[in-house]
Amino acid sequence: MTIVSLHNDNPLIDGRQSDRAMMVRRGVQRMLMEMRHAVLPELTLASGRRADLISLSDKGEVWIVEIKTSIEDFRVDRKWPDYRRHSDRLFFATHKDVPLDIFPEDCGLILSDGYGAHIIREAPEHKLPAPTRKAVTFAFARVAAGRLLLAEFSMDARRDGPDISAIVSGRRDEPA
Repeated sequence: MTIVSLHNDNPLIDGRQSDRAMMVRRGVQRMLMEMRHAVLPELTLASGRRADLISLSDKGEVWIVEIKTSIEDFRVDRKWPDYRRHSDRLFFATHKDVPLDIFPEDCGLILSDGYGAHIIREAPEHKLPAPTRKAVTFAFARVAAGRLLLAEFSMDARRDGPDISAIVSGRRDEPA
């Protein structure tokens, strides 16, 4: 069973993501997987912010990708500088209809078409302190394991079993 459900109860799609954001996300996920990164969408960080995409490289490097689908989307969101405290590299990802010159030069830049993506500008490296790296890696592993568990449940078992949606969605609060 996959995490994507025909019943539209996927905890990774909570209605806040537009079709364009999902298209960008899909292409970036494919690119990162080709680069041998483990990828998770929608992970809540220790600061309470939720990363659009977070990945772990095969060398243990933590990347966060913030998806922006319009000029307005970028202008109204000023939380992204906080993501530097939780990653070795910070990227923005967008699509062809967004002008690339709006994104800060001190962040990486990825262009996605939904089928794949290309790194337009590499992100500068800012190594995480060891305790932060450990905390982010554990959060990644805990949420990934919870999502894998959910993927193994049948639809009936999910309805009758415990509510693990908080864990699966990456929220830090424990399920009721």
